Amino acid sequence: MLNLMKWLRKPINLVLIGVATALFVISQMTVSQAFTPNENHYEIWGSDQSNSVSGVEGFGVKGGLIWIWDSDDLEQQIESGVAAQPLSCDGQNRPGDGPCDLNVVFPRNLAEYDQNRPTGKTLGDLPGFGRLHGMLTDPQNKYLNVNLFAPGGGYVGIIDGETKEAIALFRATATNGSGPERSVHMSFWNSDGSALLLANLNGKLLERIDIVRNGEGKIIDAIYDKTASLGVGKGMEVLDSAKVYLGKNAHNHDLVGKVVGNYNPTALADLTPSGQCKENGCTAETNASQGGRPNNLIICPIISRLDHAYITVAAGGLLVANTKTTPMSIIGEYSSELINGAGCGGVEVDGKIWLNAGVSASDAGATQSTFSLYTIDDRAFSNRPNPPNSPAPVVVYKDSSNTATNGNTSGEATNTTGQFPGMTTRHDSHGMAATVSGTYIHTTDRIQNQIQVFNSQTLEQTEYDLTSADGKGNGVGACATASIPDDSDLPTNDPAPDLMEASPDGKYLFVAFRGPLPVSVGHSSQGSCPGVGVIELTENGASGRLVSVLRSSNVIDSAIAPIAGSHEYQGSEHSDMHGVTIRRK
Repeated sequence: MLNLMKWLRKPINLVLIGVATALFVISQMTVSQAFTPNENHYEIWGSDQSNSVSGVEGFGVKGGLIWIWDSDDLEQQIESGVAAQPLSCDGQNRPGDGPCDLNVVFPRNLAEYDQNRPTGKTLGDLPGFGRLHGMLTDPQNKYLNVNLFAPGGGYVGIIDGETKEAIALFRATATNGSGPERSVHMSFWNSDGSALLLANLNGKLLERIDIVRNGEGKIIDAIYDKTASLGVGKGMEVLDSAKVYLGKNAHNHDLVGKVVGNYNPTALADLTPSGQCKENGCTAETNASQGGRPNNLIICPIISRLDHAYITVAAGGLLVANTKTTPMSIIGEYSSELINGAGCGGVEVDGKIWLNAGVSASDAGATQSTFSLYTIDDRAFSNRPNPPNSPAPVVVYKDSSNTATNGNTSGEATNTTGQFPGMTTRHDSHGMAATVSGTYIHTTDRIQNQIQVFNSQTLEQTEYDLTSADGKGNGVGACATASIPDDSDLPTNDPAPDLMEASPDGKYLFVAFRGPLPVSVGHSSQGSCPGVGVIELTENGASGRLVSVLRSSNVIDSAIAPIAGSHEYQGSEHSDMHGVTIRRK
C-alpha cells in the first residue's frame, strides 16, 4: 500500500516506526458495556485527513485513510524495533494490507436518498467526501463513527469495528448558518450508544441519529431524525435536508439507515430559554452579557453520562443541551468571557465536565495563543433550563500568554511568533484525555509539543514534553528518529500533538501527530513525524514520555498550500493524522 511497506518493515533504532486523522481525542470516562473486554488486547485506529487519490488540488477533499494497528504488534514494535503493520479493511484483518481507503470502504456508487426517496445522485456525484477528521468507538465497543470534514461535505458514517465494513452513511443538513452551509466537524456517541450527536459546524446545528440495535448490540437501523435538530445560530433557514446513502458496501452487504421527521421551527429560533440571543446580533437588545456568543460555529459537543451535550463554539461561549428531548433543548448557556472559544477537548470525571479553549481554526488563529481549562458540575443541570452562566464554571488554568481573543479579555491582541519549534511563544490547547483512574487530565499543546497535566482533585498543574526521551528534556525523543527526511529545512522532532485517547489497560496514551502539510489549522499544526505517538504513562499517570511512533505515510496525495508561521515544505509526504481512538478486542 502506497509503495511504502518494504521500507516500513525495516527495523528502526530508538523510535519504532509503524506506518501509518479526536476528543478532540475526546474521551468518555464511563460507558455501559455488555461484555467483559480484554484490557490488554485492542486496536489503535488513526484518522488521516490527506487525500487518498492523486491529482487533487485541495487539501483533504477526496477520500482519506484509516490506519489500524493491533496492540500486540505495537508491543512487538517497542520490544524489537520491527514496525507494526496496518491492518486491512477486507474482513481478514491482515497486517500489512492497510491502510484502508475511505473511497473503498464507502463505494462511490451508493445511492442518495432524501426522506427515503432516491434523488438520482450517487456518492460519486457529490463534492466534499474527504478529510477524515476523527473516529470514536461506541460504548458497546462494536462500531466506530466516521467524520468527514471537507468543506461543504458534511458526511458521517458508521463502520463495524470487527469486520471493518461500512454500516451506514449520512449527509448533514445544509442551512444558511455560515460559509459552505454544512460540515461535520465531529460526532459523538451518547452514553449508551443509542444515538450519535453531530456537530454540524457550518450549519450551526446539533443533529441526532438514533441507533437501533438488537439484543446482541448489533446495529440494525440508524435513523436521522430531523425533528431532533437544534439550531444555535440566528435567522436560521434549512436549505437542503439531511440525506442517507444506501446500497452495497465493499463486503457486498446492504447499508442501513433512513431520514425521518420535520425540522422544528421553535428549535431553530433565535433565542435561548432566558430570552437572550443564541448568537450575537439576532436583535439589537438581547445579546448575552459578558461578551455573548459572537460566532456559534459548533466545534465539539462533549457528551456527559447524563446525556447533556456541552456545545463548544468557535468565538467563545457555551450552550448545554438535553439530547434526550425531541427536538433537543437548551438547558444551560454561557457567555464568551466565561468560556473562551475554539475548545475541542473534553472529559468527564466524578460528574464534572472538563473543557478547554484553544486558537481559532480560521486564519485569525495564526496570531492567537490560547490555553484555557474549565470544569462545570454536570449534576447541576436538570430538564429545566438553568439561568445564564449557572452553575459558574471553575477556571482551572489560563496560560499567562493567552491573547485577548475568542472571549478572553486579557493579554496582547496578537502573538506573531509563528509556530517554529524553539522559537514560538504561542500555545494551542486541543486534545484531552483522562487516565483510566480519572486522577489525571492530560491536555495537548499543539504548538509547544507539550502535555499539560492536571490533578482532577487538587487541580495541580504539571507538564512533560514529547521531544525528549524521558519527557523531561533529556535525550533524543522518538519523533526525532521518525521525522520526515526529504526536506532538510523542515524542523525535525516536531510532534504537533492533536487528539488523544488512553489505552484500556492504563499503560499508554495514544496521540495523533500532524504532518508537514496539515490539512486543517495549518497555523498551529505543522509537524515532522505524522502518525500516532505512543506515550508511556509514568508516576502513576501523573507524567509520561514518548516511547514510539506508529508512523503514517501518504505520497499519493499531491495537494500543496502555504503553511502559516512555519516552513514551506518541499517534500512529498502528505499524511496528516488528526485523531486516534481505541477499540477493545
